Amino acid sequence: MIKNTLITFFLLILLSANSYSAGTSSSSDSNSTSTNYSKAVKLVKAAKKFENNGKTEKANKRYMKALKLLIKSNKSKPNKADTLNYLGFTTRKLGDFETGEKYYLQGLAIEPNHIGINEYLGELYVATNRIDLANERLKILESCSCKEYDSLKQIIAGTKKSKY
Repeated sequence: MIKNTLITFFLLILLSANSYSAGTSSSSDSNSTSTNYSKAVKLVKAAKKFENNGKTEKANKRYMKALKLLIKSNKSKPNKADTLNYLGFTTRKLGDFETGEKYYLQGLAIEPNHIGINEYLGELYVATNRIDLANERLKILESCSCKEYDSLKQIIAGTKKSKY
């Protein structure tokens, strides 16, 4: 987990340094933004499948590739809640809970009722043993009548059962 956090940290530094290079924006840049985002979403979905099948190393490789694309997408078109959601998700899955939380909170500042962010931030809070904050996310999802509410509720209930 520490190794993954360090890799993520160095990757973020590297990509941040590259973003300060001089360049001009063109219409192809805006096209690549959606392409980068859509490619990243596909990689995240593939990573989830690998993770569900116990293939953690393959999943992490896809999360890392997705993270690179999402950072590019976020630099081209900043402050998109969906992009920040996936940035939070990929960094969290790579073990960097602190950076993941920052991305989720940035997304919530833009779109406070974002279903995905609220669910995944709740999962992060469970993983970091902050059940009270996870319950706050659950409360926000309560009225959505969505699978994300049920999923987070089960995750929270699972941690409560395991404590007793």
